[in-house]
Amino acid sequence: MRVTRSGDYAVRCLLYLALNAGRGVVGRKEIAQAMDIPAQFLGKVAQILAKAGLITIRQGSRGGYELTGDPREISLLRVVEAVDGVIFLNDCLLRPDFCDRRPICPVHRVWGRACGQLRGLLDGISLAELVEEESRAVEALSGTLPAGRGQTLEGKGE
Repeated sequence: MRVTRSGDYAVRCLLYLALNAGRGVVGRKEIAQAMDIPAQFLGKVAQILAKAGLITIRQGSRGGYELTGDPREISLLRVVEAVDGVIFLNDCLLRPDFCDRRPICPVHRVWGRACGQLRGLLDGISLAELVEEESRAVEALSGTLPAGRGQTLEGKGE
């Protein structure tokens, strides 16, 4: 199982929109530049995300993309599967006729459990959680602790 480039760009796009939630429509060029996504590729990915109901596309000079839902309600699994399709580890998990050994195969059950755990993990991570994590990482890189602590990472007061 591998997330495609399209899947990765979809996650980046929605993460940026979640970071800017409440701002309204965000321009395609801004997203592409901020998240290092080729603008034309972003347009194609956005069409898929819009069909999946994750974003709204606005045309025109003030056009761009807008998240359609609450970032707390949009899981990483939903984003990835909107673009890449259902996550599976082996064809036997999606196509019962793929392998005659399926009824007795111990590996089939392992693939099923592993796939279930991966899907569960991704389903349990929301865009809002990713926004929080990115904010903490940015704060750490800027050398400050979260607001209210009054200290830098070196432990010195401000």
